[in-house]
Amino acid sequence: MESKKRERFGSRLGFLLLSAGCAIGIGNVWRFPYIVGQNGGGAFVLVYLLFLTIMGIPILSMEFAVGRASRRSPVRAYQVLEKSGQKWHLHGYVALIGNYCLMMFYTVVSGWMIYYFYSFITGKFEGMSSELVGDVFGQMLANPGLNLFWMCVVVVLGILVCSIGLQKGVEKITTKVMIALLVLMLVLAFRGLTLEGGLEGLKFYLYPDFGKMREVGFGKVVTAAMNQSFFTLSLGIGAMAIFGSYIGNERSLVGEAVSVAALDTFVAIVAGMIIFPACFAFGISPDSGPSLIFITLPNVFIEMAGGRIWGSLFFLFMWFAAMSTVIAVFENIIACGMELWNIGRKQVAGINLVLIIILSIPCALGFNLWSSFEPLGIGSTVLDLEDFIVSNWLLPLGSLVYLVFCTSRYGWGFENYCQEVNQGKGLKMAKGLYPYLTFILPVLVIVLFLQGIL
Repeated sequence: MESKKRERFGSRLGFLLLSAGCAIGIGNVWRFPYIVGQNGGGAFVLVYLLFLTIMGIPILSMEFAVGRASRRSPVRAYQVLEKSGQKWHLHGYVALIGNYCLMMFYTVVSGWMIYYFYSFITGKFEGMSSELVGDVFGQMLANPGLNLFWMCVVVVLGILVCSIGLQKGVEKITTKVMIALLVLMLVLAFRGLTLEGGLEGLKFYLYPDFGKMREVGFGKVVTAAMNQSFFTLSLGIGAMAIFGSYIGNERSLVGEAVSVAALDTFVAIVAGMIIFPACFAFGISPDSGPSLIFITLPNVFIEMAGGRIWGSLFFLFMWFAAMSTVIAVFENIIACGMELWNIGRKQVAGINLVLIIILSIPCALGFNLWSSFEPLGIGSTVLDLEDFIVSNWLLPLGSLVYLVFCTSRYGWGFENYCQEVNQGKGLKMAKGLYPYLTFILPVLVIVLFLQGIL
């Protein structure tokens, strides 16, 4: 009875953009270009696409299949599909905890994006020296009130969208945000390529340099490509399974998984087409991590003609990339809450508004009032600990659970998975892939997990 009442997406576009929005995070926008440049440019992209096809897409199709077959949120999905007496459903609770853990630091980092957008559009950076630009980031981190305020803005906006409903709120608003994000990216990439020296940056970024690949070491390049292809889709915490539960049977889930992965990859590659030409045009080394986004690029924009506008547009794009993930994960959390507590969407949204703000406070204070707490060694912060738990434990181990559940006779089983994933028009999962999915892919995921821990 409950599945008949279940909310559904209004369109396939809404499903694809929301799923891709969940996958397109701040991390893969600023991390992907750097990793590409570091590992041989276009040569790395080829290896990355191979691993995305053989690792990311199959597990994404499994999350979608568990969601669609059960018509439940991740916290209840296993209970519908597992055999009597089995304990797979315990992972549903772990997946829900994973979504909360992700939002404990993601809301804070998303707040930084809005703050930088606000700072650029109000002209705060105009006329600043490069030292002063670097200081802005440090001053922001050191200010507890600033971190808490912008984090709260992110949580309130995300919860507000989710409280309106699936079609009228989450789907309608995310679709507009994602289309705006894609348009902004193309405008910024075009601007980067028209800068003097910009094409050199593009060549460095996408030209397959196998010599550089040998220099770095083939093993390191393969490992980096495996890592990126796996983590880019946010697999393992049910963040994708929830969207499977909202779609019909008209299309095969392998085809849908390919579409979502392609959109995610397109955004990651175009992000590099914004960043590398801009850095090369102004002779700046493209660094990794926060310093690239919050120190290097603001300096580039300041030197550029119309830099205030381009800086505003860039951080607006980063904010949209962040909010698409926040809204998608909040929707997952709210759907789980509705099923767990059997209460309405607005009540669950209200409870989570308070809960997520409280849970995000340690990260917001981890750079200032609680900076003496260094959980992973000297210089580490609360954010590093939370990110480590999600990226190195919950995502790979959760993906392994979905993988074994869908292929093992002790779980849902390969026949049931194939039947579900192949319903509808589009690409099908070949039954001949059973040995690979059952015996080889789990080993690859375990290797990734062990690597992350070491």
